Amino acid sequence: MKRFLLTAGLLAALAFLGAPASAQTGTARGKVVDDKGQPVPDAAILLEYQGGVTRMGDTKTNKKGEFTQVGVYPGVYRITASKEGYQSAFIEYKISLGDASYLPDIKLLPKSGAGVPGATRDELGAAFKKATELTAAGQWDAAEAAFREILVKTPSIPEVHYNLGYVGSQKKDWAAAEAGYLKAIELRPNYGEAYVALARVYQDQGNAAKATEIMAKAAETAGDDAKVQFNLGVFFLNAGKNAEATTAFQKAVQLDPSSPEPYFHLGTIAVGQNQVPEAVAHLEKYLSLNPQHPQNVATAQGLLGYLKPKK
Repeated sequence: MKRFLLTAGLLAALAFLGAPASAQTGTARGKVVDDKGQPVPDAAILLEYQGGVTRMGDTKTNKKGEFTQVGVYPGVYRITASKEGYQSAFIEYKISLGDASYLPDIKLLPKSGAGVPGATRDELGAAFKKATELTAAGQWDAAEAAFREILVKTPSIPEVHYNLGYVGSQKKDWAAAEAGYLKAIELRPNYGEAYVALARVYQDQGNAAKATEIMAKAAETAGDDAKVQFNLGVFFLNAGKNAEATTAFQKAVQLDPSSPEPYFHLGTIAVGQNQVPEAVAHLEKYLSLNPQHPQNVATAQGLLGYLKPKK
């Protein structure tokens, strides 16, 4: 069997190979939960573009309450979740080009429990819509004020605190970002997105050890969340802990076989370990899943060109 000694310089060079010009869409991934934080399967998901052009997409949640919509043009979308026996709910979120956009959880309340202390459902929905619109427009101070206004009447909504954390991170107000994400986790201990976002806050401040610690806690409380396992793998990879990273990426693949990026990282780790058949299998699987990261696509294609025997 051929053995390939691919240096860091070669990998870096491959990363700058030309990317396909057709990768002009993104991917939306999310989860629908009930009032107890449990997954809601078979919920209908409708994505509606808010940019003045009619663009829509629809899908359903799987048995874990998760959904994926590929081929989404970038921009702000209203994502509505509905299921018989529950009140419909929506969020507004900006879908980015390239890497998958991981949406905050959408919570569906039973129709029998319509009341929200201190505010009606319509008032809360309108206030949240206003705050998310300000966020999408990059009006950080106004968005923060709008989310804090919601908390005056309804102080225990995890998504509001999560969004305050996000606004704080965009303003590089790290204390506010940390406080928002920590409160979201306090209110919903299995809030995977909040753990990931909090870890990024620590990472952006150069505290990789704290970031990895938070992701380890996320694995304990939200270990069945594919994106938590994926981000845990990334943090381990950045820390040079390839064995731990491999385990996390493998768990991410088991939890969500349709997500391409874990396969890419498993493939590059295998390259570094001269495990050629494993590297080829992972990278080919990655490319078969409609990946949306142009640089990674180019790297995978370049690596396969070196690894596969020439016919």
